[in-house]
Amino acid sequence: MWKPHQRIKYQTEVARWPAKDVTATSKLFAPINVGSLALEQRTWIPAMVPWRSNEAGEVTQDVIDWYARFAQGKPGAIVVEATGIRDIPSGPLLRISDDRYIEGLKKLVDAVNQASEGQTRLLIQLIDFLNIRRRPDPAKYFDRFLIITPEHRQALNLNDAPEAEVRQALASLSSETLETILSAREWDALQFGARDRVTDIKNPAVADLPQTLPPLFAAAAVRAKTAGFDGVELHYAHAYTMSSFLSATNTRTDGYGGGVKERARLPLEVYEAVRGSVGPDYTVGCRFLSDEIINQGSGIDDACSFAQAFAAAGMDFLSLSRGGKFDDAKQPRVGAAAYPYTGRSGYECMPAYLSDEQGPWGRNVEPVAKIRTSVREAGFTTPIVTAGGIYSFDQAEALLTDEKADIVGFARQALADPDWFEKVRTGHGSEVMLCRYSNYCEGLDQKHKQVTCELWDREKLDDNSVILATDGRRRLVAPPWSRDSR
Repeated sequence: MWKPHQRIKYQTEVARWPAKDVTATSKLFAPINVGSLALEQRTWIPAMVPWRSNEAGEVTQDVIDWYARFAQGKPGAIVVEATGIRDIPSGPLLRISDDRYIEGLKKLVDAVNQASEGQTRLLIQLIDFLNIRRRPDPAKYFDRFLIITPEHRQALNLNDAPEAEVRQALASLSSETLETILSAREWDALQFGARDRVTDIKNPAVADLPQTLPPLFAAAAVRAKTAGFDGVELHYAHAYTMSSFLSATNTRTDGYGGGVKERARLPLEVYEAVRGSVGPDYTVGCRFLSDEIINQGSGIDDACSFAQAFAAAGMDFLSLSRGGKFDDAKQPRVGAAAYPYTGRSGYECMPAYLSDEQGPWGRNVEPVAKIRTSVREAGFTTPIVTAGGIYSFDQAEALLTDEKADIVGFARQALADPDWFEKVRTGHGSEVMLCRYSNYCEGLDQKHKQVTCELWDREKLDDNSVILATDGRRRLVAPPWSRDSR
């Protein structure tokens, strides 16, 4: 992963934790309405993909155990990981692309409700993503994947040669020469692996996305409602389809790219289709970016415009993330796929304890505060969810008191200690396991390994009741918190 050149080392510390009487009157542990949904507190666990499903995208027992463990901490809301709306193979990523998934999703809802004693609301994040291929072996790329064009033949002066000879000639060239002969997309496919972009409107499947996506998202949302989820979060963030439509790099010329209004068109049409399918009293919001952190990408002004448009359309909440794009991802090894959290934009999404003068904590706070202000000035009261390097009560409470957010998301800190919410609320904050921001979890995610935390995944491995990861060396959920002292 990219790291700031300063390499300043930070350590997560909390000087003091609040007493129970302080949290009892705090904003963080006060209720809030999100559309028709009532949260008992303003704490939120954003979607994180833990790779607990199977190749069929089903709710496995590991998935249930994972979310039930978070629910034991009784946060205000949990957003289930990015869940695919297309019925296509996508590895061990959850799917909601067919009615056959509803039964398993119902079990997940029931497990969270039971584990939280009915105190945690459960939403599910709906995602679409375009095709991406692994970085090819150069020999295979030239032998099988590259489509030979007249431009290749002309550059090699092999206009009448058999195709096999052209392929062999290309494979023998140096990288420097190849880069002058291959098109930008061909070179990118060789160096990073081919991937579709929303601007590929010569590809019929990509050109038709404005027609195909709204009904797919709507059908998925209906399944979520049928399964008992309290709401859905539309995934408009990071490197995926809907975020790519919002991006300033979206230069489509069919009315769905170019200006800010045109780039927001499909995300708004998806929302309208979802709203029309689930009705006015079901909670629907989205997660999008305060800043893409890439060259020629969308920035804070774009995000403010999108936020106002989403609020005007009637979304029930807006959740903000940051960065995480393919555009600046590091080159993967041969046989691996590009990972959108390895460049500078990825660092801004998941900053680590080695950082710059700003440090790894709260880097998204001020951008989100500006977005919230723009929404309020436009006359809307839509709840705004902030997240990013938040680990202490004082941090979170200040964000709410200073009106920089309405709900506070705890991602890596909740992964480090799922009981953060109950420990802090009941005056046991000194028992919290603080996230080190080492990005150990991010390293596992990059390899599509079951995500765990280094703070607890080696504890009590000899306990026969502990479920181990597939590598047999890590436990899959955090040990239970002993509440005898409460």
